[in-house]
Amino acid sequence: MLSAAHRLVDADQFRAAVRHGRRAGTGTLVVHLLPAADVGGVRVGFVVSKAVGPAVVRNRVKRRLRHLAREQLSVLETQLPGSAVLVVRALPAAAQARGEELGADLARSLERVLR
Repeated sequence: MLSAAHRLVDADQFRAAVRHGRRAGTGTLVVHLLPAADVGGVRVGFVVSKAVGPAVVRNRVKRRLRHLAREQLSVLETQLPGSAVLVVRALPAAAQARGEELGADLARSLERVLR
């Protein structure tokens, strides 16, 4: 579970990250990163639409992504000098992806978006 300090819940920040942030994607997910001065640390939000599957599947994908993002927070905090907003959008292929595959895709996407 992500701590409250790292959760992104503001709709305006979600929108800004998706519209103006740097983007990198794989077959299972797309990552949007927007460096921000007013957030206060790295905040992570998730978008898992109904295209991914029914509620049970969407919630499973969200749980996996939350766990994987929590592991990547230390990397983000060391590579980003200030604060940032990270939005992870799951694609329909994420429903059938194993945890290792999602983890590798998230790490690869973060590496590309941080370049």
